Amino acid sequence: MTSVQTTQIAAALQAGDPGRAEQLSRAALEQSPQDENLLFLLAISLHFQQRPQEALPVYAQLTRLQPGSSEYWNNYATALAGAGELDAAQQAYARAVELNPGNVLAIAQLGSTLMRKRDYLASRELLLDAVQKHPESLRLRVDAARACCCSQDFEGASDLLRYWRRSVPLNDDPLQLELAQVLIQNNEIPDATELLEDMLYRSPGHPEVRLQLAHIYERRNRLNDAAAMLPAVMQAGSGSSVGQRNKAVHIQATLAMRAKEPAVARDLLVQAGPESDADYNHYFQLASAFDKLGDRQATMDALRVAHELETVERRYDSPEFFAPDAPAMPIKAPRVTAEQFAHWPQYIAPEMQDSPIFVVGFPRSGTTLLEQMLDAHPSLQSMDENPFFNRLSGILGQHDQRILDDLSVLRQYDCDELRKRYNTMVDERIKRDWNTRLVDKNPLNMLWLPIMVRLFPASKFILAVRHPCDVILSCYMQSFRSSALAAAGSTLERLAHAYVQVMQSWLSDVDVLQPSVLVSRYEDLVDDPARQAARIAQFLELEDASPMLQFDRHARSKAYIGTPSYAQVIEPVNRKAVGRWHKYRSEMEPLLPILEPMLRHWGYDASGT
Repeated sequence: MTSVQTTQIAAALQAGDPGRAEQLSRAALEQSPQDENLLFLLAISLHFQQRPQEALPVYAQLTRLQPGSSEYWNNYATALAGAGELDAAQQAYARAVELNPGNVLAIAQLGSTLMRKRDYLASRELLLDAVQKHPESLRLRVDAARACCCSQDFEGASDLLRYWRRSVPLNDDPLQLELAQVLIQNNEIPDATELLEDMLYRSPGHPEVRLQLAHIYERRNRLNDAAAMLPAVMQAGSGSSVGQRNKAVHIQATLAMRAKEPAVARDLLVQAGPESDADYNHYFQLASAFDKLGDRQATMDALRVAHELETVERRYDSPEFFAPDAPAMPIKAPRVTAEQFAHWPQYIAPEMQDSPIFVVGFPRSGTTLLEQMLDAHPSLQSMDENPFFNRLSGILGQHDQRILDDLSVLRQYDCDELRKRYNTMVDERIKRDWNTRLVDKNPLNMLWLPIMVRLFPASKFILAVRHPCDVILSCYMQSFRSSALAAAGSTLERLAHAYVQVMQSWLSDVDVLQPSVLVSRYEDLVDDPARQAARIAQFLELEDASPMLQFDRHARSKAYIGTPSYAQVIEPVNRKAVGRWHKYRSEMEPLLPILEPMLRHWGYDASGT
């Protein structure tokens, strides 16, 4: 090969004429069929023409000519991945990494290939390794954060993307869109909104940006803004794909449900069908529409399909939660015996006024309603759900698992440091107003009561209680972000066992630890909000309960409410959800013997009272 030929081929590629580059490469290869540079240029020209199947044998030939070249194996793997041959691509990328462990590109692409194969945990490890080797790359951080989210490591995703603003302006629209999508996946909605609105300003017709914004605006209760995003995606000649138009119809169905038009939502969903074979959210939406229309059988049929599909998906990130011997609620939290508690050293700790107010309860028991009422009080400040105590326990477990088996070994210094870590995590989620008391609402924090009491012994706890059958039904109709909750809710029977397991754990811990707890019964709260608000205010030592009764107005003013009940808490208190389970009595009756201990304990009976 002459330098003139190389220059001509390179010039054709640079001029955006890969077809000409292919012709020149093939002509030169007739004279020098084993020339590596010519083979590489031919492969590149085919790659640019989106002909990965034809490029494959060329890349393969290069690996045979130079079997020790990490770069050639990486290129070959990329072509295999482009052709959809993921198993072969994984092997080729692994060979590239083996030949050169410092090949960050090969490590990252191997991680991305494993993501496509849904091997999320292995993908996460590789992509985190790539970030460690090249920490300034936002591209790698976005990919690693996506893998973390798919692996249920939401804290890891937050750590990776915490300083994304240092890369602004991104000057890379595909990367900016992917960053926004991962932020949505990690429930960091305000930042995602900012990124997408910036893209919309520059590219008003971008279909995917419009769809993502429509989804976000609906979640932020900006319904008119959400609806305004969709016509440009649906109209002929918009450049949107079939899949994008299907997604737009699903958002229209959600907006129809918000407008209390379930028949319209049902018709839209039936017409559109699921977005993919794995689209379990479609069936959850469909079930919601059928439920509003009073079609019990269609509701339950849709929910069974939804949970079957979701179980298939969640097995990829948390297979242990779906094992035959997994507990109903597959969350392992520290417990404490009376003997252990008697040996807890007494340490200096925050007083009640300087301690968080913890709102707990089984999911769908009314914790969000309580949180919004408390947040409406000027003396209190709440935040969206965050699994802070899961994380703190994880830190302790990584240090020494035995600590979680006996919290009495924690020293004053340890407790001080854990409280500092807790406050740091809070500060990363909200801008603290230090003139207010913090409200930490996370329903399943009730499983972490021992460590909460160990760190904040003077805290006040509000336990939300609701008829167990209403709780079970409402949970079954939801798709939860947590794979542990998704596993617990995979069947009605397992969900009932999970409810009893969690409640018995709480009652046992309360009996040992004797924290300051107020039980807030959902039915009492919606029957007489003023009386119950006064009761809560008295418990929390607040002088005036009246601001809590304006919670719906306060909720409408919030930028984002990150729980499944975001649409309900912006409405005034009502009794619509009380006794809802009676419509599904035939499905719920088999659960009554399982729930009987908790029905009896909380004073409920099978009639719903």
